[in-house]
Amino acid sequence: MAQPAILVLVGASGAGKTTLVQSLESLQLPGVGCYYCDTIGVPSAEAIAEHFGGGASWQAWALDRWLTRLIANDDAVALAVLDAQARPSAVYSAFRHFGVERGHVVLIDCDYAERNARLRGPRGQPELANWQMDTWAAYLRGQADALDLPIISTTNATIDACLRSLRREVERALQP
Repeated sequence: MAQPAILVLVGASGAGKTTLVQSLESLQLPGVGCYYCDTIGVPSAEAIAEHFGGGASWQAWALDRWLTRLIANDDAVALAVLDAQARPSAVYSAFRHFGVERGHVVLIDCDYAERNARLRGPRGQPELANWQMDTWAAYLRGQADALDLPIISTTNATIDACLRSLRREVERALQP
């Protein structure tokens, strides 16, 4: 089976990654498979520290596990879209390690106030609306800028508008 193109959406919790991937999945685009990194289970912070030595190591482990699955391409997709919490530089490093020829990364982002309001409200995860998540979001923005990544801002945009932007990235990723 041919290796699919892989599009990894990164962003801080509450930025809108999962909402966008679910919206994309609902379109049932031919040849596009949608995947969610968290479905492998996210250990507690204590377990991550104990078994992986920290969040970055756990993210690298999870990314390696997902890329192994996506490259096998058991679903026979042309493009695998992965919702993940990972450093863009780590994604590119994993792409090189696994020989991914058509790998893309897009940052899903929104401002602090909006993201924290989502986490405290609809997401029901107020414990994630903290300075660490704000720092992570800023770090991801910096990496996106440094790597010249596409950024889809969900701050003042409708889901439909963000989905249109994501579809453009999907079309770009599907190009040979």
